[in-house]
Amino acid sequence: MTTPRKAGAFDIRIVIAGLIGFYGAVLTVMGIVADTAADRARTGDVNANLWAGLGMLAVAAAFAISARLRPVLVE
Repeated sequence: MTTPRKAGAFDIRIVIAGLIGFYGAVLTVMGIVADTAADRARTGDVNANLWAGLGMLAVAAAFAISARLRPVLVE
């Protein structure tokens, strides 16, 4: 009888957290660095890239925390 092990890097939540986190980081940087008046005029004076990036970073953190607190056990 073998003891169960954690799925680790093969847990799909880690992959999703990495992808969403990467895109969120890119959007956050673009929202900070490349925010123009024309972009704000199209979005109703809201920095859409910044807020979308921060939201994606929060979702990525939630996925990573979920994977850390409740790991998938593999036989």
